[in-house]
Amino acid sequence: MRVAVLTREYPPEIYGGAGVHVTHLVEQLAKLVEVDVQCFGAPRDAPGVRAYQPWSAAEEAALQAISVDLPMAAGCRGADVVHTHTWYANLGGHLAKLLHGIPHVMTAHSLEPLRPWKEEQLGGGYAVSLFCERTAVEAADAIVAVSSGMRDDILATYPTVDPDRVVVIHNGIDTDAWRPHEDTGALERYGIDPARPSVVFVGRITRQKGVEHALGAAQSITGDAQVVLCAGAPDTPEIGAEMRERAAALAAHRGGIVWIEEMLSRADLAQILTAATVFLCPSVYEPFGLTNLEAMACETAVVASAVGGIPEIVVEDVTGHLVPYVDDPAEFAAALAGRVNALLDDPDRAATMGRAGRRRAMEHFGWPAVAARTVGLYETLVP
Repeated sequence: MRVAVLTREYPPEIYGGAGVHVTHLVEQLAKLVEVDVQCFGAPRDAPGVRAYQPWSAAEEAALQAISVDLPMAAGCRGADVVHTHTWYANLGGHLAKLLHGIPHVMTAHSLEPLRPWKEEQLGGGYAVSLFCERTAVEAADAIVAVSSGMRDDILATYPTVDPDRVVVIHNGIDTDAWRPHEDTGALERYGIDPARPSVVFVGRITRQKGVEHALGAAQSITGDAQVVLCAGAPDTPEIGAEMRERAAALAAHRGGIVWIEEMLSRADLAQILTAATVFLCPSVYEPFGLTNLEAMACETAVVASAVGGIPEIVVEDVTGHLVPYVDDPAEFAAALAGRVNALLDDPDRAATMGRAGRRRAMEHFGWPAVAARTVGLYETLVP
């Protein structure tokens, strides 16, 4: 079986969880089937990987995506199935289905109608992204939801979709790469004191990831704890500037704020997560929540918002705490800080939760099993 995987992100150009997902999925799929990868960006040297640059006349990001979808669709000739990831590539998969008569599988990492703040970033292109996703999802032969919560969202957002076409296959994690680290070199480079407790946030600077709620909670987090904010890839220059200013004001108020605005290497981030007493995930929308799983694999207790797929990862009072999301920012921030402080006050309890988290990551979220389930889905669609 030959599978064409269409994705915006692929190594070395990765900036979010979808790119991490595709990278590991392709690695494991290649052990089971023939895989061709088509992606956005600079040319790749890896065999079986083709990259495309957008049409130079298209200034809008959404039109640039569509301009890449066209050669992607053409490049699927000879494939038995096309599998797309995110709205950037979904239309390419839909066109490949029509052009080559092959089944289209799409993995829903998020849903555009549930991310209205993207209009900040895309302007009128947001309407184009809505069109691309809707066109693909309503015609796809199968839709992979990365959590049961995501499946519910798909069926509620797109009520014409046959529920039998929506299959839950959780994200996975490489627990050999994401594991406790004894090294502290990364902490020293980024100004984190390994002798002090720390609370770590990891996420893009976007409304979705709730970085403003992390900053709000930090005002009430126990004073001797460091708050490490690993934030990068802002949706817009404006939101990037806004969050930097808030972080600077907070640092002047309480101290102990470490702002890291860059995409960290996996090794450095694993060190920072390992050293943390608590990992904080205040997302307002999270179909899966891979960063929680990464923290758990590094034996770190998690305090996370109870949205989307996160309750399928974090087990309340076993691997961490789940905090119901509320629209009142002050109330939500206070609830997050309360749960974080409880674990900072009881580091033995936090360590026990961290060990339970790694066990859960190893037992339930391995990539080989994810790939096997994905190939099983392909086999139901290919004659």
